[in-house]
Amino acid sequence: MQPDEPDPHPLKDCIAVVTGASRGAGRAIAIALGAAGATVYVTGRSTRGQPAPGYDQILALSSLDKLPGDIDSTADAVDKAGGKGIAVRCDHADDDQVRALFEQVQREQGRVDLLVNNAWGGHESFDGVFDAPFWQQPLAHWQSMFEHGVRNHVVASRHAAPLMVARQQGLIVTTTFHDRGEYLRGNLFYDLAKAAMTRLAFGMAQDLRPHGVASLAVSPGWMRTEFVLAGHQTDEDHWHERPALARTESPHYLGSAVAALAADPQVMDLSGGVHLVAELAQRYGFTDVDGRQPPAFALDAPGAH
Repeated sequence: MQPDEPDPHPLKDCIAVVTGASRGAGRAIAIALGAAGATVYVTGRSTRGQPAPGYDQILALSSLDKLPGDIDSTADAVDKAGGKGIAVRCDHADDDQVRALFEQVQREQGRVDLLVNNAWGGHESFDGVFDAPFWQQPLAHWQSMFEHGVRNHVVASRHAAPLMVARQQGLIVTTTFHDRGEYLRGNLFYDLAKAAMTRLAFGMAQDLRPHGVASLAVSPGWMRTEFVLAGHQTDEDHWHERPALARTESPHYLGSAVAALAADPQVMDLSGGVHLVAELAQRYGFTDVDGRQPPAFALDAPGAH
């Protein structure tokens, strides 16, 4: 490698935990970190032999016979990308399992450099209706999005933070959705949950800053996850044939953003903020899988609804 060439594995010494990494955003983030050389603890409830429960409703709505993705396949993909993937089954709604996860990482690695809060229970209560006034939305959204969403992030962060503070370094990334303060019209529960995640990242940053630890939120646009593709009866090779998906981006775009942040020695300058993936693409120079830099998703743009 020439002196002026960037290090192809800038995260080779990074120990990362990515929660909710069986599929979608978490899987893409884990793989991107692996491509940068990181050791990634891949957590979630779905294993190769036992898919997570609670997805019957969205599977039926998506016309899927089985739940896509699992932590074992993601860990294998991390290895293939160039990193080291370690699958650990963890229900992030179970405090004892979360504590055991971080005890295992500390025991095996001696530290945690990066936590990506991504475990999300919102799919468990999805009934096919996103756009409806709050009084018509099921109260089940509260448990799935807050008890199995926001709370997951709080609990994981409480275990990771002391390990980072002890070393006076580290980064906590919380995945969210943010449209510059606009209301996510049609789903009050989703809006509240994502706003809480953004505020969580901000608040943790204030407590962590004196200890040299960064906390920030990252917001992708509309991602072509497995469920989104299935809902539109297509796949990653043919999504271009669905006009409704024209403004989407792949989960890889978010994964590249998190890897770039983790490799940035000046990431503390961004601590406390909520950062759009499209803006981070401009800052760090990465692209989506097709070589484009999709612009930031805006709810009031043509075709957003």
